[in-house]
Amino acid sequence: MNKGIIRDAFLLFVITLIAGFCLGAVHEITLEPIAQAQLASATATYQEVYPDAASFQTTDELTAAVEAAPEALAGQSFGNVSVDAAQEALDADGNVIGYLINATSNDGYNGTVQISVGVTNEGTLTGIGFLTLAETPGLGMKADEPEFKGQFTGKTADIFEVTKTAPSADNQIQAISGATFTSNAVTGAANAAVYFVQNCITQ
Repeated sequence: MNKGIIRDAFLLFVITLIAGFCLGAVHEITLEPIAQAQLASATATYQEVYPDAASFQTTDELTAAVEAAPEALAGQSFGNVSVDAAQEALDADGNVIGYLINATSNDGYNGTVQISVGVTNEGTLTGIGFLTLAETPGLGMKADEPEFKGQFTGKTADIFEVTKTAPSADNQIQAISGATFTSNAVTGAANAAVYFVQNCITQ
């Protein structure tokens, strides 16, 4: 075999090996900053959702309840939803004042909508915030505006329902004009969170 061909093949192999190593190194280097940014974003959402909480913590009991949630939610009419995580909301003295629940609906117009929901010990929602929202700009993305998500704050209900007209009951959420899929997805995820607190957590 021509020595030149062997040399070129070897050089190509070395270059490919080095390039692969560099790409892998860059990937590893960027993983931590990305994770830190995601954590910071989630923490900001938690504080927005439950402003009266001084801190949040998970427990073995809550972890077990989250693992059992799919079976509990299976018979409910909340759509294609899941409960992803649950934490206790603590005051400055470490007392449990409520819960922070992360819930996902796969019924959004563009797929997944993940929210965080604050629920007091009395069952009142302290607010909702978005962890994942990739809906249509100018339509579904309006879900993250106070005019929509603020409708959940301060309300106590076993189940929320979406209405296209002005709400006539305390458990009704007015849909975003032109974004019914998103409105239903958010409301379904909120209902899953409320149901989880009411039925899956031993208080």
